[in-house]
Amino acid sequence: MFHIVLYQPEIPPNTGNVMRLAANTGCRLHLIHPLGFTLDDARLRRAGLDYRDLSSVTEYDSLGAFSEAVAPARLLALTTRGGRALDACGFRPGDALLFGPETRGLPEDVLAHIPPEQRLRIPMVPGSRSINLSNAVAVTVYEAWRQCGYRGRA
Repeated sequence: MFHIVLYQPEIPPNTGNVMRLAANTGCRLHLIHPLGFTLDDARLRRAGLDYRDLSSVTEYDSLGAFSEAVAPARLLALTTRGGRALDACGFRPGDALLFGPETRGLPEDVLAHIPPEQRLRIPMVPGSRSINLSNAVAVTVYEAWRQCGYRGRA
């Protein structure tokens, strides 16, 4: 369905929650190093429950290594600096959804390689900075899945 790409995630429970989400939506999860934890971290396991074994999780040394290995149809960056609202994007199966680290978001050098029309933002009320990473992934995945008619659902 979709590729969820976490670029240098820092907080284990967020990644555990995303693992659980990936397992329940048929997405593949890709983790770009360095990680702020190890995959055997107790906090990650607690948040992901037993879904770690049910989700497809792959680690990469760099975003370039991910792109080379997976060759996604499109790489869509979720950023508070995105000029296009999430719902304005016509999602397609095979899209890769890229999210930055919790404390700083995607760096400029990463965003520089992504066309402006592929930089998306999640709508928020004025004055808001950002939402939790696992919540941002959930909002994005469900909007993308909705647009695709919830293909593959039970």
